[in-house]
Amino acid sequence: MARHAEASTSTANFERLYRQDLSALIALATTMTGNRDVGADLAHEALARAYRDWRTVGSLDRPGAWIRRVVINLAIDAHRRRAREAIALARLDPHPIVASSEAVDVAFWAAVRALPERQRAAVTLYYVEDLAVAEIAEILGVAPGTVKTSLFMARRSLAASLGAEEVLDDNDR
Repeated sequence: MARHAEASTSTANFERLYRQDLSALIALATTMTGNRDVGADLAHEALARAYRDWRTVGSLDRPGAWIRRVVINLAIDAHRRRAREAIALARLDPHPIVASSEAVDVAFWAAVRALPERQRAAVTLYYVEDLAVAEIAEILGVAPGTVKTSLFMARRSLAASLGAEEVLDDNDR
C-alpha cells in the first residue's frame, strides 16, 4: 500500500510541475524556434520525456531546470534541421523571393535565432523566462561567468546585426 501512495504522490508532483511550467516551456521553445506550434510540440515532448523518466527527474533538486534543458536541446535540434532544410531548398531554387520588410520584433527574434546555441539559450532564458544568471548557469550546465559572457556576446552580435547601438546590461542578476 505504501508503494501505491508513493506513486500517487510522484504523479501528483509531476502534474503540479506540468500545470505550473507548461506555458513557460512553450514560451521558451517558441522563442527559440520562432514557431508557436513547434514550440508547443517541443514543450510537450520535453514533458513527456520527464514523465517517462520521472523516477529520476522527479528526484532532482530542480526538475524544471532539467526539463528546460531538454526543451533547449530539442529547439537546437529543430533549428539545425531547419537550417539543413533551408540549404536543401536553396539548392533547388537559388533565387528565392525575399520579403521587402519585416516587423521589428520578427527581425529581432530572427536575429536571436541566428545566434550560436549557448547565446540563443541564454538570451531566451534571461529575457523571456526572466531567470537569474545563476539559474541559467544551472540549466545550461555552465559557470555563471560563462552565462554573463554569452549574454554580453549575444547583445553585441544583436546590436551589430540589427544596426543598433549596443546596450550594456551591467545589472545581470
